[in-house]
Amino acid sequence: MTTATAFEVRTLTPHPSLEYWSVCKIEALFETPFLDLVYRAAQVHREHFNPKAIQLSTLMSIKTGGCPEDCGYCPQSARYHTGVEKQQLLDVEEIVAKAKIAKARGAGRFCMGAAWRGPKPKDIEKVTAIIKAVKELGLETCGTFGLLQDGMAEDLKEAGLDYYNHNLDTAPEHYGNVIGTRQFDDRINTLGKVRKAGLKVCCGGIIGMNETRKERAGLIASLANLDPQPESVPINQLVKVEGTPLADAAELDWTEFVRTIAVARITMPKSYVRLSAGRQGMSEEMQAMCFMAGANSIFYGDKLLVTGNPEEDGDQLLMAKLDLEPETEENRYRAE
Repeated sequence: MTTATAFEVRTLTPHPSLEYWSVCKIEALFETPFLDLVYRAAQVHREHFNPKAIQLSTLMSIKTGGCPEDCGYCPQSARYHTGVEKQQLLDVEEIVAKAKIAKARGAGRFCMGAAWRGPKPKDIEKVTAIIKAVKELGLETCGTFGLLQDGMAEDLKEAGLDYYNHNLDTAPEHYGNVIGTRQFDDRINTLGKVRKAGLKVCCGGIIGMNETRKERAGLIASLANLDPQPESVPINQLVKVEGTPLADAAELDWTEFVRTIAVARITMPKSYVRLSAGRQGMSEEMQAMCFMAGANSIFYGDKLLVTGNPEEDGDQLLMAKLDLEPETEENRYRAE
């Protein structure tokens, strides 16, 4: 299995991987009785985080549609007819206006996504101006812009970017069933450039793309064996969009998704585990189980790039019901 053990910089985060996680070992975790697994994950969570604090991020698409990639889950691919209209990179002023709203509503991090295979140098010039403007608002910044060329990560870091999102999507052995226009190692190479530049890593995957449990374990193993481990791990449930190859993917039982959250928490104890795409279709009870199993971050806002997300009022009500609160510097860690 390919991992990012060749990263040149290994001291950028306080939580390098403590052990090597084999796929077989992670499969055994998945097979743990459900409530025992959730209980174990909850214990691990409480060792490192305040279980009442939820990190809130807002995600905005700053360049939509027209992507040349063939990712089988993505409505922004130019290869599929999904009703998503191509939109050029937005102006700085429009993005900053949205960032101000996000901050006023409680988000601590503003994430920006652009539908590129990878940015060109001229794109980086525009994106760095956007990052600087958002950073001046006092928000953490995160970008997901695709595969990076040499030197681009350093430019983004200098502009004030805090996190770079680059998901592995799925296990190495299942990758070719989902994506054909890039390789798994392409993702690993960009993550190496991101780490070398001193950026924090946001890296996760998508569950429910007709993968087997062993392949779900392979995804978690690939993430957990990154050294250092990602600071943020978004776990997405596939949003099936008409017109994409995975529109008819088999339904994933809700308990399997919760198991994945729990296994991610156990194997990556100091990473933020984020409930990402697909949350709009989750019941309050399922989300509560995910929080119990160690999820401690959500996307907050009514849209994720081009798919829906729970309304902010609904999130506030759910957090109140569960006695959860937005994460701040003061409440971030477990009380001694």
